[in-house]
Amino acid sequence: MIRKLKPYIISIIIALAVGGLSAFLTRGNMDLYETINTPALAPPAILFPIVWTILYILMGISAAAVYVTKETMDVSGALKTYALQLIVNFFWSIIFFNMRAYLFAFVWIILLWLLIIIMILQFYRVRPVAAYLQLPYLTWVTFAAYLTLMIYLLN
Repeated sequence: MIRKLKPYIISIIIALAVGGLSAFLTRGNMDLYETINTPALAPPAILFPIVWTILYILMGISAAAVYVTKETMDVSGALKTYALQLIVNFFWSIIFFNMRAYLFAFVWIILLWLLIIIMILQFYRVRPVAAYLQLPYLTWVTFAAYLTLMIYLLN
């Protein structure tokens, strides 16, 4: 039982660690969200760590589901795209909160959005359920792109 769960546990820990490290590196600037002009649809700041924790867990489960699928040649490419989007995801908070480069953060999140779409398509070819687990992430990043653009325009 533990042997079958091990890839999932490791994958979830990796995803949460990436998100946690990014949050740690931006922790001194997170109050920025409370001081800038935000659009009418902007959620309260307390919602972000809750949503991101759920999304990182789903990302980890999804990536592990692809990893344990040995029957296809597409696994390696899909996991490379997953890793690349995770790296791009890591740097967005630093660009937005630490550098306060809102326009660059918007361009960066569009890159992330495109990588997520590519990853979902690759995951679907390997294991459709893994792709479906990424849809909340894509939805949230779409909303985050809207917020980023609006914050750039309002500030």
